[in-house]
Amino acid sequence: GYVHTNNSKIVHGIKSTYKRHGTINLFAALNVATGEIHSKVTTTKKRPDFQQFLDDVIADIPASQDVHVIMDNYCIHKKNGEWLEKHPNVNFHFTPTSCSWLNAVEGYFAKLSKQRLKRGVFRSVVDLQEAINRYLAETNQAPKPFTWTADPDKIIAAVKRGHQVLDSIH
Repeated sequence: GYVHTNNSKIVHGIKSTYKRHGTINLFAALNVATGEIHSKVTTTKKRPDFQQFLDDVIADIPASQDVHVIMDNYCIHKKNGEWLEKHPNVNFHFTPTSCSWLNAVEGYFAKLSKQRLKRGVFRSVVDLQEAINRYLAETNQAPKPFTWTADPDKIIAAVKRGHQVLDSIH
């Protein structure tokens, strides 16, 4: 199966006049075949947190099944050689810099932010975490497989045009 993963620091508070109650980190993986989201909220954003999250994600996947994890080049995603050696069925694929749109879970983060967090008032980190967990539970009640709607030929053409522009600048 394909799993898209990302982690995002969720800053809790309201712009301009707000009292900051802290931050939490949300790790999330999207199973594109089923549409289910696997998540974990942590208070830190370090490699051991990431590896524990991955352990949780693949816990129910047979070792004989390949798992492809698509993620960005964030520092905690790199240098996981020892972890990968222990999990030979897991393959990491990194999206190019500035191509977060290639990671399907980014769209989920956008929906979470827009539909649940953007105008929310959270009086504590616990309130914030509860709002996120409710949204995740609602999503997983009726998951939908992820389907690309963009035409791959148009994406490739746009990338080529972008490269041409960059090459002409340099």
